[in-house]
Amino acid sequence: MEGIPREYIDAVEHLKSKTGFAPEIGLVLGSGLGGLSELFEVKGKTKYSEIPNFPVSTVKGHPGELVYGEKEGKRIAVLAGRFHYYEGYSMKEITFPIRVLALWGVKKLIITNAAGGVNPRFRPGDIMLIEDHINLLPENPLRGPNIDAFGPRFPSLHDVYSRELRGKAEEAALKAGVSLRRGVYVALQGPDLETPAEYSFVRTIGGDAVGMSTVPEVIVANHMGVKVLGFSIITNLANPYSPRPTTHEEVLEVAGVATEKLMRVIDELLKII
Repeated sequence: MEGIPREYIDAVEHLKSKTGFAPEIGLVLGSGLGGLSELFEVKGKTKYSEIPNFPVSTVKGHPGELVYGEKEGKRIAVLAGRFHYYEGYSMKEITFPIRVLALWGVKKLIITNAAGGVNPRFRPGDIMLIEDHINLLPENPLRGPNIDAFGPRFPSLHDVYSRELRGKAEEAALKAGVSLRRGVYVALQGPDLETPAEYSFVRTIGGDAVGMSTVPEVIVANHMGVKVLGFSIITNLANPYSPRPTTHEEVLEVAGVATEKLMRVIDELLKII
């Protein structure tokens, strides 16, 4: 691991020695999506607080543990809980776990989130296959000196959500009998939910769903050569015409219900990727 900062090496070496495991697929769980970890045979789990230099989740619906196991002969590591810019974390802290997964051996990353639907055709409980994103967060995780051992100074994002993996996801959804929406995810800072004018703005610039996560992790994964597939569970109607405000409790409730559909898709997906 020449050229890799010691803090990342310490985390990876801890995981290797503690688990005796070498994952090939990573899975990041968004708010209320913890049920996805039931998809595979769990070999073990460890709290984030036990992993050197890992941040710790502070948001309800994010358990804050790394779960690892196997499914269909594939070795999987799951981040059950993520970190957000609005919590006060730096971009380095937010993306630290993704870099650790990549150094640990992950080559493909499935990332999930709960998002508001700004596309008027969307309904709560829909699953959107993320085709692209628009980054409106105030900072980029690659800002600052580049670590060449991680990736190039100017990485291309032309295939930021792998076209190959999206094709596999479409195939898996068909087998699972689940209809997928498709669209562009827009990341805003939060933690306040957007104003009606902001919802209109997101739609005007080409967004189909809006949230407060995912994009920094996706950028860093691409920087390190990891192929990414993304899913958004549409938890609420995020548009100027919503009859009433959305609460975080409602987001978690809808995410929990829709997780069953996403589980069926990912279950089929793990058979073919």
